[in-house]
Amino acid sequence: MSAPLSDIAVTRVRPELPANAGLWLLRHIRGDPLGLLGLSLVALVVFCGLFADWIVPYDPFKIDVPAMFSPPSVQHIMGTDNVGHDIFSRIIKGSQIALFVGVTSIAVSLLVGLALGLVAGYGPRWIDNALILLFDTIYSFPAVILGAVVMSIVGPSLQTLLFLVVVIQTPGYARLVRTATLAKKNSEFILAERSLGAGPLRILAIHILPNIVGPLFIIGSMDIPSVITLEAGLTYLGLGLPPPAPSWGRILYEGYNSIFDAPWMVVAGGIPLIITTLGFTFLGESLRDMLDPKLRRMM
Repeated sequence: MSAPLSDIAVTRVRPELPANAGLWLLRHIRGDPLGLLGLSLVALVVFCGLFADWIVPYDPFKIDVPAMFSPPSVQHIMGTDNVGHDIFSRIIKGSQIALFVGVTSIAVSLLVGLALGLVAGYGPRWIDNALILLFDTIYSFPAVILGAVVMSIVGPSLQTLLFLVVVIQTPGYARLVRTATLAKKNSEFILAERSLGAGPLRILAIHILPNIVGPLFIIGSMDIPSVITLEAGLTYLGLGLPPPAPSWGRILYEGYNSIFDAPWMVVAGGIPLIITTLGFTFLGESLRDMLDPKLRRMM
């Protein structure tokens, strides 16, 4: 005869991490070459973003016509553009824009997606169907096309760009949370909690939320370079941040227009995008391997 629900041990299924989780994560990353490389690249980008105003060798907005189209040299490591801006200084300053757009938009998208996913997965069926319809509708539009339409109608600005990224990214996170919530809402420990009188908020906050925050955070960190690339792509198309913002996409756009006079501008504009993409991707994959219980048991 099976035991009544009240006798079933109510446990929370979450990855078991050591008490000193931070040190444990750092030790593991040191043992993973790609993870260590990713951490180093991310640290470089973050350092440039935080201290850009103090480490730029030149004013990134200063126009120096006599120095226009100067090739890379000791004085200008990555050369100058069509109005004499020091490209290296603009790339460092542009890391502030990239990090702000990437981190802020992803953080808001994670919070909104988490809330909507929990409601869709644990709430009534009609709410779930309505939210899934909304997510599918947003998914039906290609990101770049949707961005181009919104920017053309509203006008390019930082606020519009952040709103656009949140709209594009939120459905993906909400679907992931919804799937995880549906998979756990009928688990034995959830049924036991219900039989003991636990309400939906307690179940979501104590038992379901801790199991999905970790993987969701890792996925969000790996999406940051995608958002930065989207911003650069829209700016390259003339639909992103307006000048004189030192966006990496604007450096690429100006380099393309002057590719025969200053081909080094295109190369310089692509380097930070490559570094950021590789850094967040390698670091995110390393963290995913550490936080996934199945993968950790195989290590």
